[in-house]
Amino acid sequence: MHVNILLTMTTLCITRLVPAVCGINLGTCILQGDPQPPALFKDGAFIIGGAFTIHYYLRTEKHTYTRRPQPLECSGSMDFRELRFARALQFAIQEINNSSDLLPGITLGYHIYDSCGSVPMAIKESFQLANGLDLIFNNTDSCAKSAAVLALVGESGSTPSISMSRLFGPFEIPQVSHYATCACLSDKRQYPTFFRTIPSDHHQAAALARMVKHFRWTWIGTVHSDSDYGNNGMASFLKAAEEEGICVEYSEAYYRTQPRSKLKRVADVIRRSTAHVIVAFLASGDMRLILEELSQQPPPPMQWIGSEAWVTDPEMLRFNLCIGAVGFGIPRSVIPGFHNFLLDLSPEQALKFPLLTEFWERSFSCSLKRQTGYSTGMPACNGTEDLYALQNPYTDTSQLRITNMVYKATYAIAHAIQDIVCDGKYCDKNIKVEPRQVFDQLKRVNFTKNNYSVSFDTNGDPVATYELVNWQLQGDGSVEFVTVGQYDASQPKSQEFSLNRAIFWYDGSEKVPVSVCSESCPPGSRKAVQKGRPVCCYDCINCAKGEISNETDSLDCHKCLPEYWPNNEKDKCLPKAVEFLSWDEILGIILAAFSIVGSLVALSIALVFYKNRASPIVKANNSELSFLLLFSLTLCFLCSLTFIGRPTEWSCMLRHTAFGITFVLCISCVLGKTIVVLMAFRATLPGSNVMKRFGPHQQRLSVFGFTLVQVLICVLWLTISPPYPYNNMQHYKEKIILECSLGSSVGFWVVLGYIGLLAFLCFILAFLARKLPDNFNEAKFITFSMLIFCAVWITFVPAYVSSPGKFTVAVEIFAILASSFGLILCIFAPKCFIIIFRPDQNTKKHLRGKVPSKAL
Repeated sequence: MHVNILLTMTTLCITRLVPAVCGINLGTCILQGDPQPPALFKDGAFIIGGAFTIHYYLRTEKHTYTRRPQPLECSGSMDFRELRFARALQFAIQEINNSSDLLPGITLGYHIYDSCGSVPMAIKESFQLANGLDLIFNNTDSCAKSAAVLALVGESGSTPSISMSRLFGPFEIPQVSHYATCACLSDKRQYPTFFRTIPSDHHQAAALARMVKHFRWTWIGTVHSDSDYGNNGMASFLKAAEEEGICVEYSEAYYRTQPRSKLKRVADVIRRSTAHVIVAFLASGDMRLILEELSQQPPPPMQWIGSEAWVTDPEMLRFNLCIGAVGFGIPRSVIPGFHNFLLDLSPEQALKFPLLTEFWERSFSCSLKRQTGYSTGMPACNGTEDLYALQNPYTDTSQLRITNMVYKATYAIAHAIQDIVCDGKYCDKNIKVEPRQVFDQLKRVNFTKNNYSVSFDTNGDPVATYELVNWQLQGDGSVEFVTVGQYDASQPKSQEFSLNRAIFWYDGSEKVPVSVCSESCPPGSRKAVQKGRPVCCYDCINCAKGEISNETDSLDCHKCLPEYWPNNEKDKCLPKAVEFLSWDEILGIILAAFSIVGSLVALSIALVFYKNRASPIVKANNSELSFLLLFSLTLCFLCSLTFIGRPTEWSCMLRHTAFGITFVLCISCVLGKTIVVLMAFRATLPGSNVMKRFGPHQQRLSVFGFTLVQVLICVLWLTISPPYPYNNMQHYKEKIILECSLGSSVGFWVVLGYIGLLAFLCFILAFLARKLPDNFNEAKFITFSMLIFCAVWITFVPAYVSSPGKFTVAVEIFAILASSFGLILCIFAPKCFIIIFRPDQNTKKHLRGKVPSKAL
């Protein structure tokens, strides 16, 4: 193993990233760099390493290639919270060393490093820990040393943890991180010896996406650290968000070492955004810089959604921009005795380690040792400094979240060591323990400490549990972390996320803010995605005729069943209105009134004719056919009533057959009267006996014969394909036209054509007889009546075909009434006028005029 380390370090020595051991002869080890001293250390039988990001920057140096580069050194402000994490490792080891149950009689030691969150420093420290170069600074035989530590607690950041794990993996040195959450670290092929006590970002990303979906935010912005932590975490979140139907307006990345111009650009994007919710997957240091930049020109109020790295960091509370922020954090915990341990630090103890000296001097702004360069210009500490009065993240133990992860990681390693060196209550500190043995035992660790369960799955991850933390403004103006919900990945699907308290948002109210690209489409409309924009940006399009949507934000409208039609709001289907010519509507009443009036007129004329049946004018116009004609006209008027009302099977058959038969009867009577006129005048010729061949008996047979033909046509029509009630849904989409289907269109047009044929024949004969001599030539009036009849029924055809719905029936009734009134007025009105108002003309003498007596 040592040869492998030496070969690796020989390869890397030219980069000056590690205190490499390089030489021409691989058997001779010559130290080429200065080892990095641990920030805190304690000797013991077994050593546990620690790596924390106590500073955020690495001192930069311009290389001249003319002199040896200076040793790597951290710079920048100190993160007191990270210092608390490091001291949690010290506290846990102190507890274990004082315990009679865990590793009794064995003293654990530790070597704790400040990695500055820097990959070069993390790699340098990893090689020291792996090759036994911790405190042996001048031993030229150091290449022969085994690993300085059995396991490592750390690192805080994902990127340094990845670098360290890649180096530790080939040598089977286990690493248990308290804060590296990158989901990539669960890949055991790349990081076989990596464990962690904090959940993977795979779960946090899913939890954040589920929460965003829960509050119906579909239009968000995102910003993340340009590091393994931020890039991998945001990639997982964006994938989960896409599955939840969430759209992202922008996704920006920033890392604290990038140029200020990049920081300003990210801030400008946030200021210009239209999304009211921003998900920040950032490390604390990156988040602090972004908030400082935004504070110079505050953007409109927005709702911040945070990752665990910053959402529970007390130092972030000073930024009012984030009041109302919500995010998932590690569950808060209590570590008995830890607060007193932190405060039990004297100036003398602080002077033992430069890290604690720096902490003391930064906290109290005084110098413990004036000789140090850092202390220049500060007053000397006078011994009145009181840690109990100090208020900063180091002394704040009210929110022990990540601290508990360090505590659990240290105990996990201790339990693994115990399973190796202890047999019951007896432990042998002289047993040589290899890191590989600790690695194997860590896979099987399962214990409970302070009610906190500790175990690892096959990926080295714990069970994912989070608290939903809300930054709530208190009455005194302070901001506190308030737990308002939980997320437990072990629960059944869709039950992982729960709320148990009210959330106060950025505006101080409990009303959930709205963040959408487009307002929700109400029922009765559908979403139409705007071209070139995310699916969350859409227009609301009203459903087309005959379609509904009964859900908010419906993607499609659905057609109603044929018998149904949408309401005005187009959110439900209602039964279509059924339309037919009813007795209740004005049009039906008017037509029925005309029909009844017409029949009454016909009956009245018949009564007048009957009372004056002996008068010359009645006799002269063939009284028998006149009464039959009046009877048929009465039936014609009355048959129009069968067209009004809801169509039924019987009414549909009756209306068309009654219409056809009664009209043929009527036209047959008129035709008979016309033939009589013609025969009468031919009878005046010498030797003519025409009237004998067309007497009353023949007249009755002709009427019967013509009518019988129509009856046979109607019987054949009703037998083959009779009319029937039909719901017509083609003409109007929004209503049903209840009408009588003809059954056989041929039957209908044959019936109508036969009536037209008789009417045309009657017209021709009457036209021929119009100039026959007579003071009262009935042929003239028949000609006019047939002219009206034909005109009505010729115009009926296009009107019937083009009229919609119930108006088709109205046109047919109108044609019946118009032609009937035309016949009764042209044929009988002149006679009634003479009978009633000109009785002096109702004489044989007047009627004869030039007409020969045989014609009468």
